[in-house]
Amino acid sequence: MLKVLAACGNGMGSSLIIKMKIEKVLKDMGVDCEVHHASVGQAKSDARNFDLVLVSHMLVNEFANSGKAKIIGLINLLSEQEIKEKVEAALKS
Repeated sequence: MLKVLAACGNGMGSSLIIKMKIEKVLKDMGVDCEVHHASVGQAKSDARNFDLVLVSHMLVNEFANSGKAKIIGLINLLSEQEIKEKVEAALKS
């Protein structure tokens, strides 16, 4: 099962919305996953427990010590197309 974390810089509200978008995209892709959400502060310490972390492209550098997690920077956090394209690319690499 793929473990995914959605993180936002401003708090939990927007990360919850992003989480729901990610869940929809991964379900449509047929990926068995568990998606969580957190603020960037919390996500930085939790990232190593996840396979993927999706965050604003401007915050990617905050995750330098993320262990095995692949950090995916999104330009449009609500774009299902961008989420799909970048998750597919991360899963192939």
